[in-house]
Amino acid sequence: MVTYPSTHGVYEEGIKTICDIVHAHGGQVYLDGANMNAQVGVTSPGYVGADVSHLNLHKTFCIPHGGGGPGMGPIGVKKHLAPFLPNHSVIHIQGTALNNGAVSAAPFGSASILPISWMYIAMMGSRGLRQATEVAIMSANYVAKQLGQHYPILYKGRNDRVAHECIIDLRPLKESCGVTEMDVAKRLQDYGFHSPTMSFPVAGTLMVEPTESESKAELDRFIEAMISIRQEVDKVASGEWPQDNNPLHNAPHTLADIVDSSWERPYDRQVAAYPVAAVKVNKFWPSVNRIDDVYGDRNLICSCPSVDSYR
Repeated sequence: MVTYPSTHGVYEEGIKTICDIVHAHGGQVYLDGANMNAQVGVTSPGYVGADVSHLNLHKTFCIPHGGGGPGMGPIGVKKHLAPFLPNHSVIHIQGTALNNGAVSAAPFGSASILPISWMYIAMMGSRGLRQATEVAIMSANYVAKQLGQHYPILYKGRNDRVAHECIIDLRPLKESCGVTEMDVAKRLQDYGFHSPTMSFPVAGTLMVEPTESESKAELDRFIEAMISIRQEVDKVASGEWPQDNNPLHNAPHTLADIVDSSWERPYDRQVAAYPVAAVKVNKFWPSVNRIDDVYGDRNLICSCPSVDSYR
């Protein structure tokens, strides 16, 4: 199995060679379709040499990505694998063995999800789909270029370009002044952002994937937030703010924090709640402070009524 472009955010230039080597040794190549929004209209799994690929409908083809992603999406195979595909429980599918059986109660997929993707494709057309891919790639490169002056971009391809996503390496900050990727992720909430993917595929990093859906104004707002956070990190590194009492360590800041009469922090409330001018225009207030994620993962608590209450 391969992912293309790589989850590291670059186009693997040797992908065809990799597939050829696998085929030369009698293997088959399965291509993860998670990054199809960097392929549509530009290339395809079959062209790069894959034998099988699923196509994620979320992110690339417009359906929601709820709760980890709906279990819906076509799986394409090359012709030589067609006889091994599942059949239909009622209508025989040509090219597939009769005794293969069906693997789903709805062999043709979800009637509530598929029309969304069909309408998106029909309205976009081939030209629009290619443009969406190009904008996704351009947006990621714009973010990488702007933030690369303030943070290391972990992986780049030829000509210092990335694909549709880039990985911001925050590990040097932790080594220099104790600021962690969690601190940056939580502080982004004070700037009005849900944090990007954290510590995947590399621990201690943030993976930014703007896709084609964000406007340049929104990208600039995110870039401004990340640059401002970098300046806050510098104040921790210089000793102006203590490592255990600064806007990053205490983030996110709730409304209850800001109106607390016993504010005893080495930075003022304005810095905590309105770090840049853009936040004043449309402030999102986090509802709770930071929790101990690791403790929560290891100590599950049932929120439902006790069994005794049903007697």
